[in-house]
Amino acid sequence: MSDSFVVPEIDVQTLAERRDEGAVLFDVRQPDEWEEVRAPGAVLVPLAEVPDRLGEFPTGERVHLICRSGARSMKAAEFLSANGVDAVNVAGGTMAWVAAGFPTDSGPAAG
Repeated sequence: MSDSFVVPEIDVQTLAERRDEGAVLFDVRQPDEWEEVRAPGAVLVPLAEVPDRLGEFPTGERVHLICRSGARSMKAAEFLSANGVDAVNVAGGTMAWVAAGFPTDSGPAAG
């Protein structure tokens, strides 16, 4: 079913560069994982909620998806691509982001 959509993948170095340029990033892990550690500015939409929250993903710009290691975000990216969203998967996920020494946030969302 997802074979007709080839989802592009980038590494965390490319994500860091794109984040500096204002790239949109969604994190599809569970809330407890997101609170533990995340890339700054990542918007939490757990994988199971992606279909019901499709309208929250912009269609006029590229959307970057991250999870723990890249598997859940690839599933989300495939679904979003099939539904008209320009989605890119972040290979290696948050584990690679942390291992590369990029800045992180933690704790509950402000607000």
